Amino acid sequence: SIVDKSVRVVSDFPKPGIQFRDITTMLADPVAFNDCMEGLIKGVEDLEFDAVAGIESRGFIYGIPVAQHFKKKFIMIRKPNKLPGEKVTYEYKKEYGSDILELSKASVNTGDKILVVDDLLATGGSALAACNLISKCGAVPVAGVFPIELGGLGGRPLLEAQNIKCISLLITSD
Repeated sequence: SIVDKSVRVVSDFPKPGIQFRDITTMLADPVAFNDCMEGLIKGVEDLEFDAVAGIESRGFIYGIPVAQHFKKKFIMIRKPNKLPGEKVTYEYKKEYGSDILELSKASVNTGDKILVVDDLLATGGSALAACNLISKCGAVPVAGVFPIELGGLGGRPLLEAQNIKCISLLITSD
């Protein structure tokens, strides 16, 4: 796949044993990035959705072009204290501690069907937290959309157990 060919693998980063997928090389190649976006768009064209939500910050890179293509609104899911006005927050557990995601209350309508986009699906913690945040607003997370999925780390089954479809262009085995 174009994603596999254009994403650099950095061994032992950020710690020994990790095979880090670096999207910098894809972003530096306009043809590869365009091909990736065309693949993501094709992957969701049969889904019914009202909005696209991107998880800070790399989810913005991939989510905004999807929203623009389908002429849908884009929702920023951010880390704490980055959005003005009334916010909806969701705290979730991580392997070591917890984290918080927020979105602007004005950006989501009850009943909205929303795609959640990020650059990578691994354990699924932040993707599921984003979906739970969307549900907390009375909206419906329809699918998680990712250029890269690290297979075998549990993200896909975690989302699918909540009836959230997973769309990935590249699923790795390591």
